[in-house]
Amino acid sequence: MEVFPIGIGQAGRETPRNWVTTVERKQEAPTWTPTPNTRREYAKRGESLPAFVPAGPDNPMGLYAIYIGRLYAIHGTNANFGIGLRVSQGCIRLRNDDIKYLFDNVPVGTRVQIIDQPVKYTTEPDGSNWLEVHEPLSRNRAEYESDRKVPLPVTPSLRAFISGQEVDVNRANAALQRRSGMPVQISSGSRQMF
Repeated sequence: MEVFPIGIGQAGRETPRNWVTTVERKQEAPTWTPTPNTRREYAKRGESLPAFVPAGPDNPMGLYAIYIGRLYAIHGTNANFGIGLRVSQGCIRLRNDDIKYLFDNVPVGTRVQIIDQPVKYTTEPDGSNWLEVHEPLSRNRAEYESDRKVPLPVTPSLRAFISGQEVDVNRANAALQRRSGMPVQISSGSRQMF
């Protein structure tokens, strides 16, 4: 498994969540044709957006695009500051080195699953317990604009997992508070630092 930082769709232009699709096609040096709606949005802000953006350094799709489903792409960017943010028109943005790696290694027809699950947990075959916690996506404009953290979805099964005998509850609670996005070993007696 490979993990890459991404940029996703802005509020109102969300990237599909919990979606299963396939790689339909791939394009080196993609062009971009903004939708009429996107051009209107730019015009409202006083910005001019051309009807067509050729491949090159000014293209927001970067150097490579992997088209998934019929309407979306996983692509590079000409602005790395958008990685880790909700800034796209719904596509998934990667750093150019990361999209090149995927472009070179993911064939057309590959299954793609987009997961929006801010809390993941597992007990591995060796008995070790792991917890991975991300900041959840805001559910509305008020949450998006607030300085307060979006509440985590704490399910009964997560509560049961954390309260298990083989889990260090303090370590689990620290991971839930920190929301680092990295897997953290929470087994009792484990020495992993985070």
